[in-house]
Order: sequence, then C-alpha cells, then structure tokens
Amino acid sequence: MNLALSTTLHTDFDEALDRTRKALSEQGFGILTEIDMKATLKAKLGADMEDYRILGACNPPLAHRAVGVNRQIGLLLPCNVVVRRDPESDDTIIVEAMNPDLMVQVTDEPALEPIAEEAATKLRAAIESLRER
Repeated sequence: MNLALSTTLHTDFDEALDRTRKALSEQGFGILTEIDMKATLKAKLGADMEDYRILGACNPPLAHRAVGVNRQIGLLLPCNVVVRRDPESDDTIIVEAMNPDLMVQVTDEPALEPIAEEAATKLRAAIESLRER
C-alpha cells in the first residue's frame, strides 16, 4: 500500500498551493490547519529548506463517521496533504495526500473500510483534478 496519493505539478509554489486548496474544497474538505515547515524550521532552528506546507484537510461528514466507529481515530485526523517544492527542481511541486486506507490498517477496524474508501475516492479526485488544470 502506498502511504500517499500524489501528483507532480510544474508551476510556482503559491499557484500549486491555491490549486490544491480549491481542489480539496471541491471535494468537501476544509483546511483546519496549515503548517509552513520552511518558515517554522527557519525560525526555530535556523535551518533552510525548500517550500513545504502541510495542510490539515477535514471532510466533516467523513470525520464524524470515522470517530463514531473508533474515538481514537482522531489521532489520525485531519487528513494531511503536503504541498512541497522538489529540492532537485525549482519548478516542480509535489502534492501528496495521506492514503486514508492507512486508518484501516493501523486500527484493524473493518467498520472503517467504507469511510476510508470514500475519503480516498475524494482525495484521489482532488489530486487528479490538479493534473487536469
């Protein structure tokens, strides 16, 4: 099983970030958190790195269903989506979403399977729509 659903874009970072937010929104995901790893590591450690954002995406109906099956599933929520510049190429942006099937594997909870499948379908659609633009 892959850890991530992903695609590669050839655009600037801010454009990729905007397109990713829009694609997630079109699939019913809101962004609950946003972590700018580049800025955080620079501020806290003085370390330099390429553009790298972690978006905490949440689809409330799916999250509600998942928590109803297993309250500890909140440890795996929200679904993280990473938008990052390829360190080898300034014009290549990688967009990766956590594969929701991992929730089923980690918990060994069969009742989460249909929820994970629906979340994966929506995240896959968001990622694939980025390729079409």
